[in-house]
Amino acid sequence: MNPVNHSAKFPARTFPCARSVAAVLLLLTFAASTAAAADWPRFRGPNGDGIATDSKPPTTWSDTKNLKWKSALPGPGSSSPIVSGGKVFVTCYTGYGDGSAGGSPDKLQRHLICIDQKSGKTLWDKSVAAELPEDAYTGFLTEHGYASSTPVTDGERVYVFFGKTGVLAFDLDGKQLWKVNVGKMSSNRRWGSGASPVLYKNVVIVNASEESRSIRALDKFTGEELWKAEADSLELCFGTPVIVDCGGGRTDVVIAVPGELWALNPDTGKLRWFAETGIDGNVSPSAVAAEGVVYVTGGFPRQGSVAVRAGGKGDVTKTNVLWTSQNASYVPSPIVQDGNFYLINDQGFATCLEARTGKIIYKERVSSGGSAGPGGKPFYASPVSASGNFYAVSRRNGTFIIAAKNEFSVVSQNKFSGDNSDFNAAPAIAGHQIFLRSNRFLYCIDADAGG
Repeated sequence: MNPVNHSAKFPARTFPCARSVAAVLLLLTFAASTAAAADWPRFRGPNGDGIATDSKPPTTWSDTKNLKWKSALPGPGSSSPIVSGGKVFVTCYTGYGDGSAGGSPDKLQRHLICIDQKSGKTLWDKSVAAELPEDAYTGFLTEHGYASSTPVTDGERVYVFFGKTGVLAFDLDGKQLWKVNVGKMSSNRRWGSGASPVLYKNVVIVNASEESRSIRALDKFTGEELWKAEADSLELCFGTPVIVDCGGGRTDVVIAVPGELWALNPDTGKLRWFAETGIDGNVSPSAVAAEGVVYVTGGFPRQGSVAVRAGGKGDVTKTNVLWTSQNASYVPSPIVQDGNFYLINDQGFATCLEARTGKIIYKERVSSGGSAGPGGKPFYASPVSASGNFYAVSRRNGTFIIAAKNEFSVVSQNKFSGDNSDFNAAPAIAGHQIFLRSNRFLYCIDADAGG
């Protein structure tokens, strides 16, 4: 397998045509639009933008204040919890790379855990043995491990992505419904999977760039492959696809790859438009969309952020790129809200740009103190927004609540003194509750818990 030559022209405009999707897709509505208002059914919330509307979670907590419950997890993970119908789902891994003595790849297990939202009681734990060969637990893979993809649910089933072991569907009682392999390759970095599955109509869309340099669409009822879009340029693309309303009844599935932003027809997988971004190397953050504009950040060593107006056909670089900036995030995904573009980067800087122009409003270091975490990165999780504040989870120094306004202001810093493990996952917010996961526990923080 040859690495992508980033000095050459990316082959996005010659993206192979994908197989046609079944006609059943035409009549169904988005899963996100039917999700309950108090649910958090996927990575970064109902719309994948990290914004919780009509939610008022607490801004202060500790081991004795506003902590409703904490539930011990069987193993670590960087995936986020999701919330649906009074249940919380989260993935973990055990047997290898989890700190257990004598671990080896043939002992690796992934887990899907279902926890009661009210009590914190574990309702069921389904484990799935890893299909080998698996990437070794060395290098940068150790920063996030083998359970980094957040589940997604339609309220009737839960869908998980376990990398080379495949995509799986479970019912709400923990019964496995189907399992589909999406490739067993590795990128030239061997960093493992990071992207999370998303739902569109009756389809599970998965960024399998690490496993097969492809994006796959699977029938959510059967796991049948409906289309597959392949390209070498997908290597080192770790973000979760975003579903974008382009207006006029048109919807695109958009993903940032090294050097470009791509928009595919979600019913067929065919490329509709692309824009050059100049964001080179690997792209880890997920793109976000707001008011018809897609915002991208990431890259290494040449980092940057780009705003691209959604829609069009073919190469839209000259017509649709609105602005570019050298301010960027390497791992955490951004938030666009109330006319501003917010970043919490892995080095601990909070940055606010004007979303319309890219003009910088502020850039300030978040005072984390203590250990920076693995690889010297104090922040790994993507922030989320609720009730006028951002919740930025640091790896080892608690959660920083930052006011969502034009002046930088830290409202509070909250830490659990009894947990010194890494917090790598974006929070989930449901009503007045916020759910945090570390490598050891799942926490439910509740404004009504008191203390």
